[in-house]
Amino acid sequence: MQPVPEPVLSRGTERDAERPRTAPARILPYRRRSVAPLRPAGADLLRIMADPATPVFLTVHAGGRRRYGYWRPLDGRDGTGSCYVALPTDECDALHGSGRIVLGDPLVDPAKTTYRVRAVGTPAGAARTARADRSGARARTA
Repeated sequence: MQPVPEPVLSRGTERDAERPRTAPARILPYRRRSVAPLRPAGADLLRIMADPATPVFLTVHAGGRRRYGYWRPLDGRDGTGSCYVALPTDECDALHGSGRIVLGDPLVDPAKTTYRVRAVGTPAGAARTARADRSGARARTA
């Protein structure tokens, strides 16, 4: 029969103590992610919000009106863009309520409060490098 090893004591416990000290349990907040599939409009919005080159903001006006949007830069190929694009508030609020997007720190103004909107669980570096690879490949072949 093999010998039973002695229990290893953690830091802060004494050999003569009846039981080792335990740290108090801390309950972390957990927001359950919705398992419901996204509607096509929600998936498109999440794709826009996950792109680090397209900063999306939520503006809450003093009267309580909420507006999600981003600035679309000018596209030199077809001349479109250079405008502010508003996103559907109901769809964006549903994404926020399901925990798929989070709001950043507020920027408070007397007439409105602005938050940066980010998609949850998207690595910012991965999307940025993929975009750089595509533009680099186009420049080399041209």
